[in-house]
Amino acid sequence: MTIKEQLATRLKEAMRARDKAQINVIRQIEAEVQVQSKEPSFTGEIDDDLYLATMQSYVKKMKKARLEYESAGERGADQAAKLTFEIDYLAAWLPAELDETATRELVRAAIAELGVDDVKQAGRVMGHIMKSGAELDGGMVNRLVREELGA
Repeated sequence: MTIKEQLATRLKEAMRARDKAQINVIRQIEAEVQVQSKEPSFTGEIDDDLYLATMQSYVKKMKKARLEYESAGERGADQAAKLTFEIDYLAAWLPAELDETATRELVRAAIAELGVDDVKQAGRVMGHIMKSGAELDGGMVNRLVREELGA
């Protein structure tokens, strides 16, 4: 079953259950996919790869937005909770990111491999790690590289 079909099934179930949170996140992803497919540079098909890329991009944006709402304290708590639900809901389709411990090990290995000991070369280490193919949180990698290099 394709992601589009899975989302359609879940949308029907959510509508029957009157689950507005699920309905909203599914409709948002469908809208994002439609926007991307209408771009002049889009030449592919609307397939699982497009859905995955759209979900990854959307989750990345929502994680950033959630941090902003969380920093607003109680005023942003409701919106942060909504975004947390959306991120967790879409995680079912996304590959799992490495946790902080595994990411730190990857950072240490990259620093040793490249022989870097200066924080001015953090970008070089970041680039090397991000090209590794592992599912990583770029912000966490940046923070850990700087910590390990003593910034």
